[in-house]
Amino acid sequence: MLVTHEREKLIQAITFFVTHTRQCGKVKLFKLLYFLDFEHFKLTGRSVTGQNYSAWKMGPVPVALYEEIDAPQPDMADAIDFGQKPIRGGEQMMLDIKPKAEFSDRHFTRREMALMQSLAHEYRDARSDDMVEATHLENMPWDKIYNQQGLRQHKIPYELALRADEAESMTRVAADRRALVDRLG
Repeated sequence: MLVTHEREKLIQAITFFVTHTRQCGKVKLFKLLYFLDFEHFKLTGRSVTGQNYSAWKMGPVPVALYEEIDAPQPDMADAIDFGQKPIRGGEQMMLDIKPKAEFSDRHFTRREMALMQSLAHEYRDARSDDMVEATHLENMPWDKIYNQQGLRQHKIPYELALRADEAESMTRVAADRRALVDRLG
């Protein structure tokens, strides 16, 4: 498996959020990664982890990560343990995520680190239900796909994080960059 810069950031972001928040199971982790990627996209025009999110009933889900958790690739398995722990008096099981290695910030920009720290602080004690509610706000990307368009389990475009005027500006900048790259060839 090719380990990319984004892949390393994904693994380290998981480690960071699990280390810096309480009760960080699958639902909470997915929502934290979603907020990280979409907020960063809003600021810079690119995600941090490179994950694609789909609009599921409980909110945005990074489908590739969701599918990998049961059988992690070697790089993920070396860094993170995905176990199970009983909750609600043993009636249900929760994904128990534990880092196997120390967090490293070497792949992150200052902006990315500040955003992760802010999210970890804001949602430190939040429960999964709180996280679901936070991602279901009206006119936010998940709501636009799942509720307004009725597209269940469809990809949530990052551009939905932008207001219309921001999206136009971002499109112009991207086109200018492509044109420059083409000229430099």
